[in-house]
Amino acid sequence: MNDIIIAILRSGTPLVYVTLAGVLAQRSGVWHLGLEGVMIIGACATILGIVATGSFALAMLIACLACVITSALLWFVIERLKASPIIAGLGLTGLGIGGTALAIQSIFGSQAAVTAPFGVPRLGPAFGPYGILSVFVLAMPFVVFALWALLRRTRFGLQLAAAGEHPFAARSVGVSPSAMRLIALVGGGVLCTVGGAELAAGSLQIFAQNMTAGRGFMAFAAVVFGAGHPIGSVLAALFFSVVGAVGIRAQLVFGDAVPHDLLLALPYLATVFGVWLSGQLRGGAKAAADFAELRDY
Repeated sequence: MNDIIIAILRSGTPLVYVTLAGVLAQRSGVWHLGLEGVMIIGACATILGIVATGSFALAMLIACLACVITSALLWFVIERLKASPIIAGLGLTGLGIGGTALAIQSIFGSQAAVTAPFGVPRLGPAFGPYGILSVFVLAMPFVVFALWALLRRTRFGLQLAAAGEHPFAARSVGVSPSAMRLIALVGGGVLCTVGGAELAAGSLQIFAQNMTAGRGFMAFAAVVFGAGHPIGSVLAALFFSVVGAVGIRAQLVFGDAVPHDLLLALPYLATVFGVWLSGQLRGGAKAAADFAELRDY
């Protein structure tokens, strides 16, 4: 049982951090379809930073700068060039996937995977089975609670929600929606850095092309499924991770009786189902509200 929990935490933590980045962006009024691109940039920059500097702290600083600059670029395209956030986000994802592949090819002269000599620090055997988990995994529940408190219990959270839901009202009280979106996207860039670093250096210490494998889109789906609420979105992300862990475990149980590709596709099927279910639930709630309003009239 402990092995299953640890596997879920390891696979779910990168998704949770990127989901929190999507929640921040959604609260500011931006549906962030560039999460995949920012996440893979964070993963690539972390491994390259470790290889180049031999220091995890410097590698994280480099990765944070790369993701923050990329997120600020997305803000500039959306706010200053007035581009569609959906199109800009998809473009950012393409930039991240293609840019990291080009960087690996340019630096190492091949498209082979890059291995780092070490990864994210761990606490050690004194903490029992949790000692094999990285510090990012162990910090994840505290980060989730801190972001929930920030968004739901602080003045900043109210201003961010106002900027996303009622920008004209926010301007009337001196809150700049554009500045709030910049803060949200940059903060999300830092969270995507942590998610990418955990994915690449948490347990594997390796970066391979397209290693995010759609996790950014799964995080976006978790935000949709959780209606932008920090806790609900994180629970949706963990649900997708549980389905993925079940698929991996099922390969050991069923062997060749069930196609491996079908089992590997389970988290993506769960993502599609989650988005569909979210749409059905919201559509039903809206229809009920419209009916009640019509009845009252």
